[in-house]
Amino acid sequence: MPPQLILNQRVSAEADEAIDRLFPAQAVAEAAGAITNWAGYEPTPLVTLPGLAAGLGLAAIALKDESDRFGLGSFKALGGAYAVYCILRAHVTNRTGTVPTPANLESGSLAALTGEITVICATAGNHGRSVAWAAGRFGCRCVILVHAGVTEERRAAMARFGAEIREVPGSYDDSVREAAQLAAAHGWHLVPDTSTSEQDPIPALVMQGYTVMGAEIVDQWRGPPPTHVFVQVGVGGLAAGVAEALWRRWRDELGHIVCVEPEAADCFARSLAAGAPTPISGDLDTLMLCLACGEVSAPAWAVLRPLATAAMTISDDETFDAMRRLADPAAGDPPLAAGESGAAGLAGLIALCRDDDRRRRLGLGPTARVLAIVSEGALDRALYDRVVGRGSADAESVRSDRIRREWNRLVISKSMN
Repeated sequence: MPPQLILNQRVSAEADEAIDRLFPAQAVAEAAGAITNWAGYEPTPLVTLPGLAAGLGLAAIALKDESDRFGLGSFKALGGAYAVYCILRAHVTNRTGTVPTPANLESGSLAALTGEITVICATAGNHGRSVAWAAGRFGCRCVILVHAGVTEERRAAMARFGAEIREVPGSYDDSVREAAQLAAAHGWHLVPDTSTSEQDPIPALVMQGYTVMGAEIVDQWRGPPPTHVFVQVGVGGLAAGVAEALWRRWRDELGHIVCVEPEAADCFARSLAAGAPTPISGDLDTLMLCLACGEVSAPAWAVLRPLATAAMTISDDETFDAMRRLADPAAGDPPLAAGESGAAGLAGLIALCRDDDRRRRLGLGPTARVLAIVSEGALDRALYDRVVGRGSADAESVRSDRIRREWNRLVISKSMN
């Protein structure tokens, strides 16, 4: 079945105003000034894939590889962590009258003050890992809400940083609502990466953290700007953060921005077709857990509505194919380990290149220079090994195994109670 492709009929000059509103130049500079001064910061690589590009009939493919960002394995280390940093910096400033530096907060010398704060968020894994990591690093309490689909491996990764993990019935969107209710009831600081309000300051901070990655890309890119950008979209923060830097650097020279999402969680494609945010509900049955979102974030939508030229959907098997291609690359290309959500942008490119009509509509020909984002590494190692290892499991068998493991976990949990 060919991929669903929605072309944006409303690309407009509103992009300038939206970017200036959601990404004020001073705020972007502050995010860069903080994050690039955290211990362990270094830019992630922009990797060229000449072998894959030749095989797909394109001029060039470059992947921004976020699989080792701060050792957390995901671009999310830039967003939720930055929001936690800003919350704690503001608290210390209010209590002492002095603005702490990143080194002050990291040293532990302000632990008596930062320990007064509890942060809470909902997550499918990566955002919560970022929030938990920052809470442990800067010294505050952290509560993370997950839904049943979040694997034990992802839960354990967050718990290692000292976070309290709580499971919420339902989907990711249900856990988002529960986190907001708990924050309000207990006076905790909610750290969402999504919001129904464009004025919500915390998701804006999260997106501003992501602009560090966009700035790295424009610094690393060589030659004429990309003609096509393929970026995965869950609630939209990553795509908006990357688009900010690319637009400010290249503006009218920048080509297509194609937002890629699972066919079972196509809230952005539906919103683009309707011209307004269009939530979806249900189980959102996809193995791309970090993209299993039913509603686009309002701040991200404000940026992407005038900037994204297209939205497309992919199947789980298509992202599995991209994972295998990266693990066992074409001649001349380096091997890369990408998770199921991390490979989605590249999976979208490959899927379109298999469809002559759609690739022609987007100009994916021999002069195309493509940028895609590997947003996460192999964070669910068991799933990754099933997909790229000997036997190369398809999505249906992986899904059956996951359902069986979840049932066993629930049975064991009930027997212990």
